[in-house]
Amino acid sequence: MAGLLDGRVAIVTGAGRGIGRAHALELAAHGAKVVVNDYGVSLAGEGTGESPADEVVAAIREAGGEAVANGADVADFAQAEEMVRQAIDTFGGLDVLVNNAGFVRDRMLVNTSEEEWDAVIRVHLKGHFAPLRHAGAYWRAEAKEGRQRDARVINTSSGAGLQGSVGQATYSAAKAGIAGLTLVAAQEMGRYGVTVNAIAPVARTRMTEGAFDTSAMALPEDNSPVVAWLASVEAGDVTGRLIEIDGSTITVENGWAHGPSRDNGSRWDAAAVGPALRELLAEAPAPEPVYGA
Repeated sequence: MAGLLDGRVAIVTGAGRGIGRAHALELAAHGAKVVVNDYGVSLAGEGTGESPADEVVAAIREAGGEAVANGADVADFAQAEEMVRQAIDTFGGLDVLVNNAGFVRDRMLVNTSEEEWDAVIRVHLKGHFAPLRHAGAYWRAEAKEGRQRDARVINTSSGAGLQGSVGQATYSAAKAGIAGLTLVAAQEMGRYGVTVNAIAPVARTRMTEGAFDTSAMALPEDNSPVVAWLASVEAGDVTGRLIEIDGSTITVENGWAHGPSRDNGSRWDAAAVGPALRELLAEAPAPEPVYGA
């Protein structure tokens, strides 16, 4: 598989530590030139003054690859645009965007503050939108000029966003939003040669340690081969998909789909809704249990 990404230019957000770091190293090992983005924050999203992106860049260069560091706040619209521009100016273009940056502030719903809600939604959801918006504008312009690229976007959702997770209402809502964003972006951007997929990674990282027993969990780097393949030209026929990765197991998630239905032929009477809806619920598959329930 060596050379799978030769000549391709990639941005990986939140790539200073954990899963993002593993993605950056994996993409570089397959020949990609990588913009290693990391804002340098604590687990709760607070500034630390550290520059973990520099260490990742050094490791890539030591292995013979090409990389540059970027310290943008990916949820800042202007900084996200500058990050995309850095990739283009430094390496001559952009082919791959891996949206990975995020943090957690776990609380039961009734204990969640407005500030905690806003912070988590901002970094996860807007932090996906802003880079995707600017990268998409670049790819659209390239396509209009006859230079359509085999571009790839890999977003990061979570099982918490798909099945829910007790104590993580804000995080779950953000990750569910990312899944929805992925579906829409895949449809809107396909005309420009762009595929958009999402992963739901499982790994022992700063975000999971302390929340529950992580001793049996997969390593961050176990997720990255799937990202590398999705970033390749070979994956051009795969878009609008969400793939859960748990160690050696990869699962294509079904997501929301139309289930049993009943047409009343006219406006429903409220008294008739209960019996009809209960019949439909009995026909539909039971939802998967919420994590932690």
